[in-house]
Amino acid sequence: MALKYTNKINKIRTFALSLVFVGILVMYVGIFFRESYIVMTIAMLLGFLFIIGSTVVYFWIGMLSTKTVQVVCPNCGGATKMLGRVDACMHCSEPLTMDKSLEGKEFDENYNRKSIIKK
Repeated sequence: MALKYTNKINKIRTFALSLVFVGILVMYVGIFFRESYIVMTIAMLLGFLFIIGSTVVYFWIGMLSTKTVQVVCPNCGGATKMLGRVDACMHCSEPLTMDKSLEGKEFDENYNRKSIIKK
């Protein structure tokens, strides 16, 4: 059974998109409490904060994305951005590394952690 790896940048973008949907859903739930202005206001503000949080995450990943290394995937030939020592291709989810000491080893996202690097 082949494991499906995902690119770190795409994971963060998916999280930011889910924040938008959660914010809209919380605001929509607030509409059902029109009789209670306090509950409705809290729901609207909470939904607004989720959407603002999404904006912050999108801005952060956009800035982080400018510092990545762009590589060509040996499997599909597509250009992908690598974040850290190991990452997955954005197109075909092929595990990638630029660290020669990790070539041939089993793919593990924990290789990006500082405590693993020292070992």
